[in-house]
Amino acid sequence: MTDQFRDKIGRGRFGTVFKGKLPDGGLVAVKVLGDPIKLAGEGFVNEINVIARVHHNNVNVLVLDYMPNGSLDKYIASREEGTKFQPLSLEQLLQVALGTARGIRHLHEGCDSCILHMDIKSQNVLLDHGFVPKVTDFGLSKFHNKEGKDSFSMGTPRADLRYVAPEVLSNGLGDVLCRSDVYSFGMLLLEMVEGKWLAESKGKSSSQVYFPMWVYDHLSEGGDLELQTRKLCVVGLWCIQKSVSQRPLMAKVVEMLETNGDHLQLPPNSFCFPEHVSAKDLQSDSSRQLLIPESVEPSS
Repeated sequence: MTDQFRDKIGRGRFGTVFKGKLPDGGLVAVKVLGDPIKLAGEGFVNEINVIARVHHNNVNVLVLDYMPNGSLDKYIASREEGTKFQPLSLEQLLQVALGTARGIRHLHEGCDSCILHMDIKSQNVLLDHGFVPKVTDFGLSKFHNKEGKDSFSMGTPRADLRYVAPEVLSNGLGDVLCRSDVYSFGMLLLEMVEGKWLAESKGKSSSQVYFPMWVYDHLSEGGDLELQTRKLCVVGLWCIQKSVSQRPLMAKVVEMLETNGDHLQLPPNSFCFPEHVSAKDLQSDSSRQLLIPESVEPSS
């Protein structure tokens, strides 16, 4: 099925992924498990537990289907010179955003227990041949009792800090609730829009600003934006509110993304520059740092 494991397409936390073909011609991705020490750890147990509970079109557990278009981060970073990936269209961005939101909603509400992904980021959203998104990688996932609030000790954070909600990193502890995933999804939405704008912009400046603050100021001052782009921005800003209670649940996020967006109101300006992310972290990957030149003008 895998042609003696010749066609390697990626590597995950727990093994190497190879392209394979079923007898009927269907393409799949086969994960070959690796280091037994890692497999004995909590992350692998989490992934297996999630596999046993989740069945949804926008959630991929062991990447059973072959995802020929790779991960979303490749397209967000496509403004870099020399890349073979082209920026996604606005229609494709909306499709990816809505499908990803539906997948996360299913994790939170569609299983016996609420599953907290805890590592929502563009690298963990895979795209099939039609750019339908699949949420994957459950090594950091937590199970949350729907009847009450569970508190988890997160220890040393292993997720990408740019996506991690502030309450999760407060002294290494926090009430890890569904809205922590919502924060990460909001950062993902804003990253998607920021990537599209920079891919289309010719503006360059040595001075940079934090994109969520920039777009909030632009919209609150009456700046023009294409309606669907504005929708992605407004939903993203709601999701990254500093106050956990002000963030919408994923069911509400899906509802907001399914509307045409013309009635969506800006949230309070109650988010701040992520002090838990160092300048080194932000600068470590220029394609996803959420810093933009001050001279960038959005497409209206």
